[in-house]
Amino acid sequence: MSTAYINARIVDPASGLDVHGAVLVENGQILDLGSHLFGAGVPSGIEVVDCEGHVLAPGLVDMRVFTGEPGEEHRESLASASEAAAAGGVTTMVVMPNTSPVIDDAALVDFITRRARDTARVRVEIMAALTKGLAGQEMTEFGLLREAGAVAFTDGTRPVMNAQLLRRALTYSKLFNGLIVQHAEDPTLAAAGVMNEGELSTRLGLAGIPSEAETIIVERDLRLVELTGGRYHVSQVSCGETLDVIRQAKAEGLPVTCGASADHISLNEGDIGEYRTFFKLSPPLRGEDDRQALLRGLADGTIDVVVSGHDPQDTDAKRRPFAEAAYGAVGLETLLPVVLERVHNEELSLTEALATVTCKPADILGLPSGRLKAGAAADMVLINPGTPWVVDADALRSKSKNTAHESRRFQGRAIRTVVAGETVHTA
Repeated sequence: MSTAYINARIVDPASGLDVHGAVLVENGQILDLGSHLFGAGVPSGIEVVDCEGHVLAPGLVDMRVFTGEPGEEHRESLASASEAAAAGGVTTMVVMPNTSPVIDDAALVDFITRRARDTARVRVEIMAALTKGLAGQEMTEFGLLREAGAVAFTDGTRPVMNAQLLRRALTYSKLFNGLIVQHAEDPTLAAAGVMNEGELSTRLGLAGIPSEAETIIVERDLRLVELTGGRYHVSQVSCGETLDVIRQAKAEGLPVTCGASADHISLNEGDIGEYRTFFKLSPPLRGEDDRQALLRGLADGTIDVVVSGHDPQDTDAKRRPFAEAAYGAVGLETLLPVVLERVHNEELSLTEALATVTCKPADILGLPSGRLKAGAAADMVLINPGTPWVVDADALRSKSKNTAHESRRFQGRAIRTVVAGETVHTA
């Protein structure tokens, strides 16, 4: 029941710890860690894992994961998503309510919790629906959903357009420090659009989605945040104008946070190429100027978290004309490599980069995970930041293979993932 992870570079973004040492795990919890355990400091007679100088960090917390369970398990089940998560170093995945049926009832939250306990290899947290049936007309029972275990409230890929309803949701959520998560895209402006509006969409003959569709929603919502004081999170920012609005709101002290997907910080609209549907995302990939703005937002802290936006789609949904194909790409196994890419490109330090996928999302959601400290659960990832590899879609653990990074070369990946002291993945 005891394991010592020795000869590790221990990186804990929450505390700023970055030392060469060891981590002692007992009964699924971290008993002790630090440089004082290195060498003779490790007790004898227990299992020893030699980390060979690689980075030992908190397991990743992915705030935005879509699965097909319940209802569409052919796309992704909790079990297959957890396999992909473990392979990507993700020890906590937060699943969205866009299932069939919608997770808008306490009984369904309990069902997902039990299914995850029985079938998943990593921890599963649940964002419950903000409105009944995701219809945007009537609030769900926040209190009951929270008691059942929901960590936040969102309509997933659907924005809440009813301003009065959102005002009530923000007000009510304050009673228990709840979090309202918004997918910022005005459907009337997005209309039939399928990619970023601009010169490229015109040349490809595809209807575009202007960045204003995102910014206008956030501007409106922030007025409501100012009015109510409720906690508000933009799930995926895609353009610089929206970041400017959020940056100003943070400067004014509003309780606002935001995320960006790994795809949006590493790809742009040009990657769509010859109508490649694996790059059809919501929000759409923007221009290079917007991608650079997102990187600046990461560097200055305006963007709090990076998410995978994992959204599995089967072959039939993607092998269609671009305008007809489903939105979404899988990303659990490429989240960490994209974050490490920011380090290799000298855009962020290792501690800053890992914070966006460990302690920051955990803090926003009020979870105890995402940190290495004595007494904490032993949820960890061992990272070889220098190992080169190529993404092979067929080798992904997800049931669906619609990755936007197929055949892409990365440097760095998870080589061991540990949940509650148990190794759930090795590479």
